Amino acid sequence: MDPQTLTNLFSCTFSPDPNVQKRAELEIRKLGGQDGMVTAVLQIVGNDAVDLPTRQAAAVYLKNRVYSSYFVDTVARPDQTPISPADRDNLKLSLLPLIARSPSRAITVQLAGALKNIVARDFPEQWPTLVDDVKKLLASTDVREVHAGCVTALEMVRAFRFRQNNDVLPKLVEEFFPTFVNIATQALSNAPVGPSQEVPTILHVILKTYSTSIILHLSAHQQSNESLVPWGRLLFQVVNLQIPKDAVPEDEEERERSEWWKAKKWAYKILGRLFHRFGNPSQLPSSLQKDYGPFANHFVTNYAPEIFKIYLHQIELYVSGQAWLSKKCQYRILAFFTECVKPKATWALLKPHFETLVSSYVFPQLSFTPAKKEQWETDPIEFVRTTVDEFEAFDSPVSAATSFLFSLASNRTKTTFLPVLAFINRVLQSKPDAPQRYGALNMTAALGPFIMRHPDVKGNMEQFLIQHVLPEFTATEPYMRAVACEVLGTVIKAGFKFSNEQHLHQHFTAVAAAIDDPELPVRVHACLALVEMVTDSEVVKTAVAPQVGKVIQTLLKLSEETDLDILNHCMESMVDTYQTELLPVAAELTARLCETYARLAKESQVADDTIGAGPDLDSLMEGEANEDKTFAAMGVAKTISTVVNAVDSSPEILAQIQEIIIPIVVLTLENKLLDLLDNMYELVDALTYKLRSISPNMWPVFELTYKLFKADAVDFLDEMLPSLDNFVSFGTEVFKARADYRQMVLDIYQTSITSDHLGENDAVNGCKLAESILLNLRGFADDALQPIITTALSIVDKTNTKALQIANLNVLVNAILYNPAATLHILEQAGPGTARKFFDEWFATIAVPNRLPRVHDKKLSIMALCALMEMDAANVPESIREGFHGIVSGALTLFQEYPKAVQARKELEEALQNESDDESDEDDSKYLNLNEEDDDVWDEDSAYVEMLANEGQRLREKSEKAANGEEISDDEEEDEELEEELGYISPLDNVDPYVSFKQALTTFQMKNGQGYQMATTSLSPDQQTFLMEVMRLAEEHAAQVPAAQS
Repeated sequence: MDPQTLTNLFSCTFSPDPNVQKRAELEIRKLGGQDGMVTAVLQIVGNDAVDLPTRQAAAVYLKNRVYSSYFVDTVARPDQTPISPADRDNLKLSLLPLIARSPSRAITVQLAGALKNIVARDFPEQWPTLVDDVKKLLASTDVREVHAGCVTALEMVRAFRFRQNNDVLPKLVEEFFPTFVNIATQALSNAPVGPSQEVPTILHVILKTYSTSIILHLSAHQQSNESLVPWGRLLFQVVNLQIPKDAVPEDEEERERSEWWKAKKWAYKILGRLFHRFGNPSQLPSSLQKDYGPFANHFVTNYAPEIFKIYLHQIELYVSGQAWLSKKCQYRILAFFTECVKPKATWALLKPHFETLVSSYVFPQLSFTPAKKEQWETDPIEFVRTTVDEFEAFDSPVSAATSFLFSLASNRTKTTFLPVLAFINRVLQSKPDAPQRYGALNMTAALGPFIMRHPDVKGNMEQFLIQHVLPEFTATEPYMRAVACEVLGTVIKAGFKFSNEQHLHQHFTAVAAAIDDPELPVRVHACLALVEMVTDSEVVKTAVAPQVGKVIQTLLKLSEETDLDILNHCMESMVDTYQTELLPVAAELTARLCETYARLAKESQVADDTIGAGPDLDSLMEGEANEDKTFAAMGVAKTISTVVNAVDSSPEILAQIQEIIIPIVVLTLENKLLDLLDNMYELVDALTYKLRSISPNMWPVFELTYKLFKADAVDFLDEMLPSLDNFVSFGTEVFKARADYRQMVLDIYQTSITSDHLGENDAVNGCKLAESILLNLRGFADDALQPIITTALSIVDKTNTKALQIANLNVLVNAILYNPAATLHILEQAGPGTARKFFDEWFATIAVPNRLPRVHDKKLSIMALCALMEMDAANVPESIREGFHGIVSGALTLFQEYPKAVQARKELEEALQNESDDESDEDDSKYLNLNEEDDDVWDEDSAYVEMLANEGQRLREKSEKAANGEEISDDEEEDEELEEELGYISPLDNVDPYVSFKQALTTFQMKNGQGYQMATTSLSPDQQTFLMEVMRLAEEHAAQVPAAQS
């Protein structure tokens, strides 16, 4: 392979001419599978005579080639040729020297990515010399080699960071970390004060490596004083380090990204992680006590106080203007203070300082700062996004300050809440400038849910609104008008109600005016407040009704301008509230929403397509190019669903809306926008279910669903199933006429059972589809009967969960119901004793109380037993004749449980109906802790972390047992009870099992007298009595049907 030709090709990959670029990429792809290609690429990357962009292009190719084809476990794709052993050996020989000589960070990052993937595959067995190679680099006097050793060690740790129960990571820690802490400490003590980046870069990589190593576990070595003392000293030294001005850029954004501040960020992150995950005994989950309990007690006693003291000092320096702190470091400090609120030991440290922290740090962060002013003026949409969505910038100082405020209010209410509110009132009473008034009202908005649940405070809210909020609606500063809307909307959402109708009218008038405000953030907050007022007040709801069309148009316009998901929630609420008023404009509204969805979906796809090939885990976790567009599209789809639900009282309008919606469904499926499939299938399910029919234009959706399932979306069967069931249930005439459609649903069922890529939940869904075929296409699915039975039999002894056992049994029982004679014949042909084995298992299941728990399970088996009673005696195979008489007693066993199942289903439906009424009755204890004592606080968040940790431990132990071939007991399986599926409909719903049983028993007597006599005489006296009761109920039910019809 000619190195110069290859170099020229890589040079052409960034040509301004797209045709030249494409030709080069195709040529490189053709050469990619040749032996020696990877070796040639390594030579280009290391060749100082080649220009940097070309070397970087080669490095990018190398990383992606290693990612996709270093080793191929399964059958390779046509475009995927595994890297040859010789090239793999050259990679391992060349990567470390190349990293040491790398001319740029961009190339180092690509080489490090390739290295990590090789380490994950080959270390330690296939690369036993790597640890010694890294140690040599770390011991070098050449700073570039030391840096290469640090980078390599980081990638080794990253390769194993998420692996449970592996012994590789602790060994790496023990091998490298004592050297790391010495290198870092020495570098720090000799750190030059100028702009040189060598020391901070190495320090940054070393600290990042330590942080990466403690994502899941803290090794025994790291817990020992031998490690903890020098690392603790180093971390404190880094945090306390005052960086000279000439060592970092003057521009604050560039300074934030500088190596010195990256190193400090990682130091803060490590100390926070050590406390949060391993060193906080009061919040440590019980499943982690054994591994970390002693360490936690040691850490909270000896290290947490020192961390607190140092962090408090850093904040004091920052607040007083004596030192600068990066935003990430501010976030880490406040996150640590937030963690200190719940444990008794650290709360004792924080308690004397909380008021100072709130007034000197939290309040300024929540005030209208110059940075907020600049954002309002240059990017108002982003301003709204960060003020409305608390998760939008979760790692910002503002977010951390707000979380700290929440934690004080909810966990130490008795001590902190009233002083904080008193501070807010003092600020407002002093009538400061608008930026400070904004800060006080912003704090009020944040604390609104807590205020409205505090017995001593909530009664003062109306006066507070009149005095401090209402006047701001006419403030000259637009941000004050916005925060006034926010405070009002927040407290109303939290349960505030005006006692004075004039006050309500004044605030409603103010909000209505703000909807037409010239400033976008004000309009958004006004809409949010108005929706809360409409939901809360009948007076406001009535007043808005004549103008609801205008409000919806405003919301649509704002939504299109901002792509804010919260505005979609507002539209949903308005559509739900004003269903009748919006009926005439429902089609127009849907069309606008569909246009917005299509735009967002296309923009999301474009953003997806710009992500480079071969992403690793980190780039996937950090890449958010299309996230906002995707979430916004999801929100619009949910709003469309709300419109569909709102107009279901008018089939004509619903049918019209369906035709408007179908094109966006087709768009999503054709472009394989997998993130949006759930929303689209929700719409298809709702439309087809509510209309109880399949329109001609909907059938292409069915065909696309099948194609998608067979290609990119095989694991989306759970989302597809309700729609597929509706296609079969409500499109029966088309399925009867289209053998290709029947083959498609049959193939989906068979794939769900046989595919190695799918789990038992998918198999359960496949079984439901098979049931739908057999129940809805009686007499027209004969060609599918044998494949369905054969497929179901193939997993009878392989099911691990109760859900799949019952679902698979129901498929075979459905086959009996569909055509008992043909099914018994197929079972007989499947192998000696197959029919008898199936009957034994079926009857054994019937005999266990509630083993068939749901109404559908019981009714299906009863109807199948009825079908067997109606068979000609000659068609009953010899192998099952001996026990055939048990079909009557089996049906009676099911009838004994049937009424309870029906009653339980009815109660579940009623409970679901009443659930929405109970949702508003939130437990105030979730918001406030009014205990006098300063003990450890254990709240819902603590309990949730405990549950996650314990469940993780249980799953790990179960996985270990399975890997070791140990048996897993039924107790460990913890099979969930099968619940009624209230949305499930079938042709059996309108069948009365009592009437059917009586008719079947009569036919049984006529067609198979001998069998009938055996079946009835073998009944116990109790069963015979119960049989008479069932016959009596059948007569009653039969008499009720004509009465109901008349």
